[in-house]
Amino acid sequence: MDGSIVLYPSPGRGHLASMVELAKHILRHHPSFSITVLLLSTPPPDTHFVAAISASHPSITFHHLPSVSVPNSDHLSSSPAKFIFSTFEIVRLHNPALHQTLVSLSMSSAIKAFVIDFFCNSAFGVSASLNIPTYYYYTSGASGLASFLYIPSLHKKYPESFKDLDVPIQIPGFPPVSPRDMPMAISDRSLMVYRHFFDTAVQMANSAGIIANTFDSFEASALRALRDGLCVPDRATPPTYCVGPLLAAGGGIEGGGERHECLGWLDSQPTRSVLFLSFGSMGVFSTRQLKEMALGLERSGVRFLWVVRVPPPHDEARRTSAELEPSAESFLPDGFVDRTRGRGMIVESWAPQVEVLSHGSVGGFVTHCGWNSVLEAVCHGVPMLAWPLYAEQRLNRVYLVEEMKLALSVTDSEEDGLVSADELEDRVNELMRSEKGRAVRDRVLAMRDAAAAALGDGGSSRAALAELIGSVKAGSGKVDVSDSVTSSVGIGGDLDGASAATIST
Repeated sequence: MDGSIVLYPSPGRGHLASMVELAKHILRHHPSFSITVLLLSTPPPDTHFVAAISASHPSITFHHLPSVSVPNSDHLSSSPAKFIFSTFEIVRLHNPALHQTLVSLSMSSAIKAFVIDFFCNSAFGVSASLNIPTYYYYTSGASGLASFLYIPSLHKKYPESFKDLDVPIQIPGFPPVSPRDMPMAISDRSLMVYRHFFDTAVQMANSAGIIANTFDSFEASALRALRDGLCVPDRATPPTYCVGPLLAAGGGIEGGGERHECLGWLDSQPTRSVLFLSFGSMGVFSTRQLKEMALGLERSGVRFLWVVRVPPPHDEARRTSAELEPSAESFLPDGFVDRTRGRGMIVESWAPQVEVLSHGSVGGFVTHCGWNSVLEAVCHGVPMLAWPLYAEQRLNRVYLVEEMKLALSVTDSEEDGLVSADELEDRVNELMRSEKGRAVRDRVLAMRDAAAAALGDGGSSRAALAELIGSVKAGSGKVDVSDSVTSSVGIGGDLDGASAATIST
């Protein structure tokens, strides 16, 4: 054996699934390593997913870190900014257990590399104190990575928050970006999470390397900026290994072993005729927005498969509903389901996205621009309508629409963020029926072939993985337990003070 690689994903099914795909990818081509995936106890991981991977890939070992007490746990279900902040904090609180676990694991096999999700930034100090080479796994693409690493430069360039500026933000490798399209965690320094993002960008630039879930020909301009050192101008940029696209296998079989009914419905639809609408695990809309979406779809005349969730608890229609567990359909316009029956299908909460996108009847995808969804669409040759909701998704849209031209953009109101029925109707018809939409489809199909080539023999992603493994093998793998981690990385210490000191430099 060549030693072990320890992976440390952040909470959230999408991040865990992506890192597990990285583990499978490594073992598929370099089975001489052992791989351990560390699981945070708070919030608890998806036990069904972990059990399924353990059964199908016994060479991947899962290790559960002991539970910790999380203050202000209401953040876990609050706004996206508070959720992200709490994620960074949860990882930090696990540091004592992480230290003990890494020392214990090193006793049985030399740890050649520690690969952490960027939300697990506080773990960098633990592994560094133990002399373990540490790599970051950036679950998004090179364009997002370029903007992320550029945060310290933006901090110097803009002395204050720039969320309300009326001039474009310039980021290497990117088209000009409206401040409105920048993640709030970067553009608004009053948010507590900004400190975590800043510190993570600094630490990431000091790592042994960055692994990105993308491929060379997909984001050429962003990768060029990264590799030319434009995103980290004051020091050497660590090697960037583009090993993607890494996609989780589909899950179209329901608990009882039956194929999901929406796939049977798709079987009866004409080729490339159906528009699929799905917005990720946190894609929840107000009743007002759901009604606008329904009207736009109805007027377009396009066939559709729409994943709908009930509005959030604070939504007025939800609060006044007499039903304890109302159905999603009850928040749509009266008669909508009957009027669109046959050409449209509503699926509540979840659909097997990979199987849907790979189905020959699907000709378009309305997406929130989460990176996993973007890669799934590209790898199955499905053009997109970009409707971002939070985090870095608006940045993803800028790059997808303006740089790569693999999507068309849905425009929301600057006042309240609403996408009108007229806007959705126009964009749906543009994607599904116009020459402009066909041009997007042609580019996506070409990129689908490029993605397959990148992962094949002699492809850029296979070469990047070989370079990464070469770097890992060159590491010492000798864990140094001589220093006290509690003093060297401040486990349970003054996060605010450390971050403030970093930012002031």
